[in-house]
Amino acid sequence: MDLTGIGPSGAARLLGDIGDIARFADRAHFASWNGTAPIDASSGEQTRHRLSRAGNRRINRALHIMAIVQLRRDTEGRRYYRRRLAAGKTPMEALRALKRRLSDIVYRRMVADARLLRTGPGGHVGATLQSSAADPNPKAGTSEKSLPGPAESHLRALIPAGG
Repeated sequence: MDLTGIGPSGAARLLGDIGDIARFADRAHFASWNGTAPIDASSGEQTRHRLSRAGNRRINRALHIMAIVQLRRDTEGRRYYRRRLAAGKTPMEALRALKRRLSDIVYRRMVADARLLRTGPGGHVGATLQSSAADPNPKAGTSEKSLPGPAESHLRALIPAGG
């Protein structure tokens, strides 16, 4: 939610739909999956790209909302959009480029966050502050505790068979 344009619902949508970011080999694969990778729509000598209609539409929508919010505020996204316009892009092409850039930023942030979650104290993967079996004084977890004694027998009232 530190990213401009991503609120609680957008963050939940990103985390819920993306899941483990490690399933994407790189930012281009992620952009293709979320529909922000440009598709060549050139014809003859005219070279142009358009937005993909494929991909995860919910993530694409979250990125679109993020882009619109960034355009409304004085952000790096707005400055990037204006540079694209100054370079001769149409407003739609500049918006497509901004959405792709935001897709890359979201990918980088999620990779960094996943890396932080996988590392423990000291930045080592799998390190914990808890005792382990190699520790001189191992701690017993709930599954290692002995079971309680045998169950106590209770007398049951007999119900006479009537007939």
